[in-house]
Amino acid sequence: MNPSARIDIDAPLDVVWEVMTDTERYAEWNPFVERAETAQPPLVGNPIVLHVVWATGGRTRSPERITALDAPTTDPATGTTTALMSYVYEGLPAKLGLVKGVRHQRLTQRPGGPTTYETVEEFRGPLVRLAGPGRVADGFRRHAEGLKAKAEQAAASRPEG
Repeated sequence: MNPSARIDIDAPLDVVWEVMTDTERYAEWNPFVERAETAQPPLVGNPIVLHVVWATGGRTRSPERITALDAPTTDPATGTTTALMSYVYEGLPAKLGLVKGVRHQRLTQRPGGPTTYETVEEFRGPLVRLAGPGRVADGFRRHAEGLKAKAEQAAASRPEG
């Protein structure tokens, strides 16, 4: 019941992170979350309203709160770079204890390898199935594919350095 998606992106992790955290430009590449309203720059503790577009064309607003923005860090022992962005759902169903959710978006890049993007929504509560885990998983897949295309395009347009 925890929707997820995973994709390898042929771009440096810092480029993927830049695209992921530039919430003002989601409409350029994100077919699932067409807009994300939050103070700039995004910070832990800030509210964020996600404007979601379902595969059917239906739309909804999802009030969330940013709980983690762990910028890219590299483990000196392994050379692996990681980053994390998370937010918790704060809509009425969450306030009533009916559907709770926390979404994590993790980036990992081993030396010389692609950046792996993984996202998962940790759902719980008595009405989770009404939240539509299947359609959320489809949205996460579309989000991942859009992120891959945008980050690879951004990496290709960067001057060699």
